[in-house]
Amino acid sequence: MKITRLEMIHVRPRFSFLRIHTNEGLTGLGEAIVEGRSRTVEMAVKELEPLLIGRDPRDIERLWQTMYKGTFYRGGPILTSAISGIDQALWDILGKSLGVPVYTLLGGKVRDRIKLYTHVDGESLEELRAQAQRAVQRGFTLIKTVLSEPSHFLEPLSYMKRQIQRMEMIRDAIGPEIDMAVDFHGRVSPSMAIRLAKELEGCYPLFIEEPCLPQNVDTLATIARATSIPIATGERLYSRWDFRDVLEKQAAAIVQPDLAHCGGISEARRIASMAEVYYAGFAPHNPLGPINLAASLQVAAHASNFLAQEHVTLGEEYLCEPFVCNNGYIELSRKPGLGIELDMEKIEALRYSGEWETPSWQHEDDGSFAEW
Repeated sequence: MKITRLEMIHVRPRFSFLRIHTNEGLTGLGEAIVEGRSRTVEMAVKELEPLLIGRDPRDIERLWQTMYKGTFYRGGPILTSAISGIDQALWDILGKSLGVPVYTLLGGKVRDRIKLYTHVDGESLEELRAQAQRAVQRGFTLIKTVLSEPSHFLEPLSYMKRQIQRMEMIRDAIGPEIDMAVDFHGRVSPSMAIRLAKELEGCYPLFIEEPCLPQNVDTLATIARATSIPIATGERLYSRWDFRDVLEKQAAAIVQPDLAHCGGISEARRIASMAEVYYAGFAPHNPLGPINLAASLQVAAHASNFLAQEHVTLGEEYLCEPFVCNNGYIELSRKPGLGIELDMEKIEALRYSGEWETPSWQHEDDGSFAEW
């Protein structure tokens, strides 16, 4: 079996799907994208193509090492996102060629269904309450929300009260049996993160996500030491080498690699195994599309330290058989590879150039840049 062609497909509203074709007719699916940089990642895939054409797609580890190390400059969101999509597609081909799910090839499943969590938000407290209650009615046992405003380096008490009021509203709406998580999204300074975390402890969040930007692991560790709430991070870390410091310094209790960014199924599996040594949980990040979710589910089925899978219910209409979520869980598929196929008729009708922009925030008082 040989790789014959790599095909990128940009599909509205903001997905970038990769299909790897072979001379035996098998096609593998992956998701190769960086939010707001779809076309940049597409070019990275094209630049990796000469390393892949004519090669056996089942030699996944050999091809991974060649792509990651062969360009001399390693890591970063663009390169590893391109590799991620390719890696997902290679595992899909291998599973299809053998007639088994990817999780079987990883060593087998340790669970029969995958716990999901969903997002809740709202412009008003009433809307936030309604969304939280609706998520619980749909069967979710874990929901996540994000801080609602940009933050200066330090903010007054009124800012703190607005954020805590929202979290208290959610806790009141869902009761003590349902878990909640709070995504700081790197929006606040470490000083503000510590203050917020202290006030949030009464709401008993399952975890706080990205309480500060990820580049300074020592700062993240300082925040972790200042609160009893477990810290989660990883969506902006791009390989096991990036996660090494986080784990060694015990800066997070939960790792959140994104299989569209961290190096695909191959690397996510290694990161999960590394995290297990430090008694850290594994909760794959995914605000993207259905292929990345399918890939994440394969690793979640195999990882013993899996906690929950992020799910934003986007793009399922592009699958021949959409995912079915029952009471906050997805049953494991027994279909080969990633267990999904694309509805190409629907996709063809919604192709686009791949251009889209991430949010750009400014502080209202002085017009300065604000993290979103």
